[in-house]
Amino acid sequence: MDNANKGHRQRLRDKFLKSGLDGFHDYEIIELLLTLGTPRSDCKQPAKDVLKKFGSLKAVLEADPKDLKIIKGIGDKNVFGLKLSQDVARRYLSDRIIDKDYAQSSNDIIEYLQHNLRDKNKELFMVIYLNGRNQIIKMDELFKGTLNTSAVYPREVVKHALNNNAAALVFVHNHPSGNPNPSQDDISITKKLKEAALAIDVSVHDHLIIAGNDVYSFADHGLI
Repeated sequence: MDNANKGHRQRLRDKFLKSGLDGFHDYEIIELLLTLGTPRSDCKQPAKDVLKKFGSLKAVLEADPKDLKIIKGIGDKNVFGLKLSQDVARRYLSDRIIDKDYAQSSNDIIEYLQHNLRDKNKELFMVIYLNGRNQIIKMDELFKGTLNTSAVYPREVVKHALNNNAAALVFVHNHPSGNPNPSQDDISITKKLKEAALAIDVSVHDHLIIAGNDVYSFADHGLI
């Protein structure tokens, strides 16, 4: 790396350490993340190219690694920086809500769920376990694939609820289609899961569907 590129890289780092990401262009943020994997390479043009291809910082961070590596100058080491930042953010958002009151932390919970689920191209089913004080004990990803009666097993949900000493549950799954409205299978499964939970004296507070930036609450629509 020549002195000009080295100086440019240092200016970006100094700027970040002084005032965070305020005033940064999206491509400069991507450039900094790419350099985590290749600290001696010039990543400015690849950062601009990948931003142009995917259209936004969010889309770049959520992109499949194989699609990112199509861009000239982006390899496995560069993808490491992008994906590390994404997973650190998810871990931070998750840790921030553990032991917090579910109702009082609803905005933080939705932020975490959207960050964790909105870029998935397959349906995932999660369970949030609550204690008797309505605090979040843990969040589990239990099932993958299209939600139907053959994919979600009430006995597995019951087993995990007992293992985590849960007093209440919140179910969560995503709709990669972007349509937040529940299907008939979603409604049927929720009913079966609620009945299974009640059999062991565990309440079900809600079932949330995450579809991009939209959230559908079964409780808010009178379906729980």
